[in-house]
Amino acid sequence: MDAQAKIKDTVSSNKVVLYMKGSPKFPQCGFSSVACQILSACGAEYVTVDVLQDMDIREGIKQYANWPTIPQLYVEGEFIGGADIMRSMYQSGELQELLAKA
Repeated sequence: MDAQAKIKDTVSSNKVVLYMKGSPKFPQCGFSSVACQILSACGAEYVTVDVLQDMDIREGIKQYANWPTIPQLYVEGEFIGGADIMRSMYQSGELQELLAKA
């Protein structure tokens, strides 16, 4: 299975997916850490994919959403954005609503 197919399968079969560097317990970059803190603050159940473990996924995820940076949040298969977008959506309450529906 190529990277694009693997990514599509992951975001389709899980309600909330965060592609990040590292893991929620040991994030490997500040933005990934912020993304996990936001999802935890929302009380969201989510799956993470550590892009540092797989270079094909690391490059593939950037093409998948046509978004150059990581982390990337997907809710019900739809690309939401990175840490900055998550932060502003969290502050406006929009992210909590989106996650509550998922």
